[in-house]
Amino acid sequence: MIVLIIVVVLLLIIIGWFVGTYNSLINLRNRVQEAFSTMDVYLKKRYDLIPNVVETVKGYAKHEKSTLENVIKARNSAMSATSADEELAKQGELTQTLGKLFALAEQYPDLKANQNFLELQNQLETVEVDIANARKYYNGSVLQYNNKIQQVPSNIVASLFKFTVEKMYEVDSEEERKNVKVEF
Repeated sequence: MIVLIIVVVLLLIIIGWFVGTYNSLINLRNRVQEAFSTMDVYLKKRYDLIPNVVETVKGYAKHEKSTLENVIKARNSAMSATSADEELAKQGELTQTLGKLFALAEQYPDLKANQNFLELQNQLETVEVDIANARKYYNGSVLQYNNKIQQVPSNIVASLFKFTVEKMYEVDSEEERKNVKVEF
């Protein structure tokens, strides 16, 4: 009888651990998805601001057509991403072309003094800070989730229910790591 009680108690402990581990994995996976969605909200704000900035710059820098076209092309490419991995990669390209746009603006004193441009630039800078913070939150959430699904003993539950490692946001190319060069 005592052996049966011990077996039942051990079985309940194992089931309790299993359920608790599964629920914590679900919680962490949902946090990663929420972090990505938060980042996506800020990226949408960025997408909405970019055409206004480009239109403002167009009036001052008519012969800089290729830079303006590259910004719009990068924006549209990032907006059309179909997966999280693709979106993360295309965001780096967009950030790089935006840097070139603001470097271009430095060459036009009248543009730099334009109130509309300054306001749009400030809004975009605020959104960029929000995006950076959202990326940090996303990476922190991914780190916790990935640790949980890779560490013993929770990796057993993770493998049984096909929890997979999530990709962190990172700068993909050496070009993105470089500072934008401003030449006059």
